[in-house]
Amino acid sequence: MFRFDAITVDSVKKIKSGIKQLLDERYSDVFPPDKKSKILIKPNLNSNMNALTGNTTDLRVVAAVIEYLQDRGYTSITIGEGTNSGYYRSNISVIERLRYDELGLYYGVMVKDFNYSDTAPVHFEKGVEAGVAKECVEADFMINMPKLKTHFEAGMTVCLKNLIGCLVGQENKKKTHGALSDNIVNLNLAVKPDLHIVDGVIAMEGLGPTRGTPRRTGVIFAGDDPYIVDLMCARFASFPYQKIGPIAAAKRRGIVTEEHLKFVKAFPLERIHTFKPPTAGPLATFIHSPKRQKYFLAIRQTPLFNYLCSTEIGGKLLYLTGLRQDVFIRDEMQWEGLSLKKEKCTNCGICAKYCPTEIALPHALNENAGMGNQWQSKCIRCLYCFSVCPNSAIEFHGTKGFMEEQDRQYGQIIKKMVR
Repeated sequence: MFRFDAITVDSVKKIKSGIKQLLDERYSDVFPPDKKSKILIKPNLNSNMNALTGNTTDLRVVAAVIEYLQDRGYTSITIGEGTNSGYYRSNISVIERLRYDELGLYYGVMVKDFNYSDTAPVHFEKGVEAGVAKECVEADFMINMPKLKTHFEAGMTVCLKNLIGCLVGQENKKKTHGALSDNIVNLNLAVKPDLHIVDGVIAMEGLGPTRGTPRRTGVIFAGDDPYIVDLMCARFASFPYQKIGPIAAAKRRGIVTEEHLKFVKAFPLERIHTFKPPTAGPLATFIHSPKRQKYFLAIRQTPLFNYLCSTEIGGKLLYLTGLRQDVFIRDEMQWEGLSLKKEKCTNCGICAKYCPTEIALPHALNENAGMGNQWQSKCIRCLYCFSVCPNSAIEFHGTKGFMEEQDRQYGQIIKKMVR
């Protein structure tokens, strides 16, 4: 009845070969026969913290899916996401900062920010109508590609919650909060992806979706039922599914059935982890209690509060109190290239495992300080190689801008994690 799969991966080559084999052997029948069909890939681009932090969908996983689709002859592929409202409100392009625009250019596929899309209606609780990007309902085939992580409001965020990124702009996203869990279910009833591929290569535990801790689990999950996939992710993380808001709402509404639960319980998962729960600070926990959240939301949606949120001081106060997880830094990265400190390089090969476009690292770094032929044609400036080098042998030239904050929070954690 249900279809679910898990594969173990630890490098870009294994990600690409693993996804190809998985889709060929288990899901080739679900793809449309017409090679001109409109294919939509929906990743999780929650913030400008890249996949190595456990925050956003790994470029390597999306690259693997694009390569599979192009190898099968599909010619109309779009990557689409309505990124975090705070960044959108601050005129910061998360798509550009995460280098998804460059990934699109490299593969010759379209990239669309749903915050600027035309809308199609979706019905929420209490008669509220919101707008989803038309691309999501007009696609011939949609692949939902969430990140596996815990979430301080929803419990966990995987397939179901990832569809919030289909909503257009802040005005539509904030409508979910009137009844968050039920509205996420309503969104999934309106927008129905054909396939779900979960990036758990580097997941996030603790205070997600942004301030948690990355955890390298090396897994990719796939399935065609989002409730099964989310339940299986909960089991994998030893997270009680009853504490996942959208799953609990779907069970109460009879969408998640005993058949779902039996299938998940019986499935032979090879490994089980125990993720730390998303425990927020005292103020955030107090405010986001279901008994009080509606009052906070009423204040949150006022023009005065929105103005204060947009100021630097207001933003810092929200971050320090735990009411906001993101730091909206306006400084862009200024890229001048990369180079290799040969005396520090041990040829461990870790940098090569993380390059989405499979540049021949570290040797290619000797080509004119990272600006040789390979770099001009293949480098998308994601800085995965720079971030994972355990010996800091890869040197960045330029100004890091917003990436300074990622280095501050996660730099040493990432280097230790990938060893």
